[in-house]
Amino acid sequence: MKRTSWVTAIVLAAIVGIVVWSSFRVGGVRCEVCVTFAGREACRAVDGNSEPEARQAAVTNACAQLAAGVTDTMACERTPPTKLTCGPQ
Repeated sequence: MKRTSWVTAIVLAAIVGIVVWSSFRVGGVRCEVCVTFAGREACRAVDGNSEPEARQAAVTNACAQLAAGVTDTMACERTPPTKLTCGPQ
């Protein structure tokens, strides 16, 4: 096998290792959010490294179930949550 093939294989293995390692990291904060939009409600729980990150991700996930299209999604994400609980894992 050529030297460039070995270097390429090592670089690809390192990238795969970093991706796998980062996917197993557990966030420090868990937020559960319920959003009511257009007469429907969806609740989602998300783990994140910080409270704002986890809260926004939970709202985004809940709105993905409730809204269709960019305009509705943006309006949904601006709607204050009907339930918001965040705390350490």
